[in-house]
Amino acid sequence: MKIAALQMVSGSALSANLACAGALLEQAALAGAELAVLPEYFCLMGQRDTDKLALQEAWGRGPIQTFLSEAAQRLNMWLVGGTLPLSTTDSQRVCNASLAFAPNGDCVARYDKIHLFRFDNGQERYDEARVLQAGSAPVSFDLPSRDGHCWRVGLSVCYDLRFPELYRAYAAQDVDLLLVPSAFTHTTGQAHWEVLLRARAIENLSYLAAAAQGGLHENGRRTWGHSMLVDPWGKVLRSRPDGAGLVLGELDAAHLLACRRQLPALQHRVL
Repeated sequence: MKIAALQMVSGSALSANLACAGALLEQAALAGAELAVLPEYFCLMGQRDTDKLALQEAWGRGPIQTFLSEAAQRLNMWLVGGTLPLSTTDSQRVCNASLAFAPNGDCVARYDKIHLFRFDNGQERYDEARVLQAGSAPVSFDLPSRDGHCWRVGLSVCYDLRFPELYRAYAAQDVDLLLVPSAFTHTTGQAHWEVLLRARAIENLSYLAAAAQGGLHENGRRTWGHSMLVDPWGKVLRSRPDGAGLVLGELDAAHLLACRRQLPALQHRVL
């Protein structure tokens, strides 16, 4: 199955971000991708954390969700919409939600980011809990591909990557493709991004696709980029350092099964 991880450098204007996402999705479809994954906050990298509140949508309706649903249907592809802000019962907080759409335009899965990023090195300060409400459960969905294999896909977002127990839960659900839409900071990405992605793929003997924000944004934030596809043996198949664009690659179900047969580590779990 061919998939595409889409890398963006989103700004503060929703219309411009959707136009960029739409153009990248068109490219992915023309290249034959069955699944395309957008990055975290593909729809908005605002001037302030609270900008997310103005853009929030109720689950099941709103211009961002309509854009994703119509794109999946028009392009006849599976689409995971990075993340977008969905309303909660708390007017001061939203969920950072990753939505999966089938080629018929239906939303087949919703995952709310569980782990909320906090970082302070004296120069950069982030605290997502100020405007985000954490999710509480792993979510996966089944994707029957054209090659006859049904891929079980596990959803996660950015900072979740540092918590291996989430991905272990996916291994217990027989997930064989992990998705990690992200907006890693340049500082933390430079230090930890690739090693964490490869570790999650290796320890769970799964393919992994990470779609990232990558560049200098209007708000002055610099994200690490390096969107990549990783195979179950930890090999980086494709990567894009920075700037908007596609990371395209093939997932091979036979290779996945061969890795798991050669090293049946998932069967040896004790804890």
